[in-house]
Amino acid sequence: MISSVKHAPTSFTSVDFLPKKRTIPRPQFSPRPIIKNVHNGFKVQSFASQKPLHVASVENFGISRGAEKSVTECKAYEADSSRPLDINIESPVEEARLETAKRIKIGIYFATWWALNVVFNIYNKKVLNAFPFPWLTSTLSLATGSLMMLISWATRVADAPKTDFEFWKTLFPVAVAHTIGHVAATVSMSKVAVSFTHVIKSGEPAFSVLVSRFLLGEAFPMPVYLSLLPIIGGCALSAVTELNFNMTGFMGAMISNLAFVFRNIFSKKGMKGNSVSGMNYYACLSMLSLSILTPFAIAVEGPQLWAAGWQKAVAQIGPNFVWWVVAQSVFYHLYNQVSYMSLDQISPLTFSIGNTMKRISVIVSSIIIFHTPVQPINALGATIAILGTFLYSQAKQ
Repeated sequence: MISSVKHAPTSFTSVDFLPKKRTIPRPQFSPRPIIKNVHNGFKVQSFASQKPLHVASVENFGISRGAEKSVTECKAYEADSSRPLDINIESPVEEARLETAKRIKIGIYFATWWALNVVFNIYNKKVLNAFPFPWLTSTLSLATGSLMMLISWATRVADAPKTDFEFWKTLFPVAVAHTIGHVAATVSMSKVAVSFTHVIKSGEPAFSVLVSRFLLGEAFPMPVYLSLLPIIGGCALSAVTELNFNMTGFMGAMISNLAFVFRNIFSKKGMKGNSVSGMNYYACLSMLSLSILTPFAIAVEGPQLWAAGWQKAVAQIGPNFVWWVVAQSVFYHLYNQVSYMSLDQISPLTFSIGNTMKRISVIVSSIIIFHTPVQPINALGATIAILGTFLYSQAKQ
């Protein structure tokens, strides 16, 4: 760091050689950076700093015969270099710190997302094993999330979104697709193992490509189509070799895939130019889905069946059953809320990769916890399907 100190013009007389007190101009510092190029024929560089500078050396002090000016060049260093100077120069240390903080933030999002999803699937399966009413279970999940967000808005823990009729109008098809996908997935898990449901749900990219290609006319590069082969093949192999195969469970997972594809398509259209945050967007989606699902749940299952099934489950499990129902409802909302919040922070590619890894964590944890019997050929099919999903996420970009 160079500081230039300029002296006043000097002419020599006999008196100038006598000892006397001389006045040397003091360096002037400004809180803003100052850069000067040329001054009276001399190249002068000035630098401003808010911190004290210590002079390290003084060089080239002399008087030019052809000019009446002398220049003193001082080298200085900062007394405290821990705080970067505000001169629009990005410090490598600062860049590394910001990048590390970003990765930690994404890692926290993913870890929270996966953990909440695993806990939800475990408690959801426990509830469905003791209380096989997927329509009511789905309704309770949406009702709990809606209540949590209403309380958050009322207590100002979270800011309530500013919506209008147009917002709810564009959200309605998203809510219809979300409701169908949610119920279908819950029906599937009530009939088959959690691991099998998620293996079939890993085939969602195949539905996405087919719907986009034949209904929306969207074309994809060849690697995207090729990535569908292991997805379809792996799902088929896993389904054929599933020990506890159930057609209702299989079709529920397939319908859920198709419904969530339409949900994503409608959601992209509805979110264009929308200022509602991901957390509030999912809250509104849950409330609208709840209003759609409730009458259908009453018509399909009904309060009489619910009451009889509830009493039976409490008699068999005990008070812990109530905790299971509360836990699966709360964790369902939380994991979906975190996933929508993460969409505001990460790219679609990163989200897709995270979703693939989430399925792996759910499949492995459910097999371990529920002691699900798995044949080697069945595990191979699941692995191929998940690998195809990962290749799809790479090819799509």
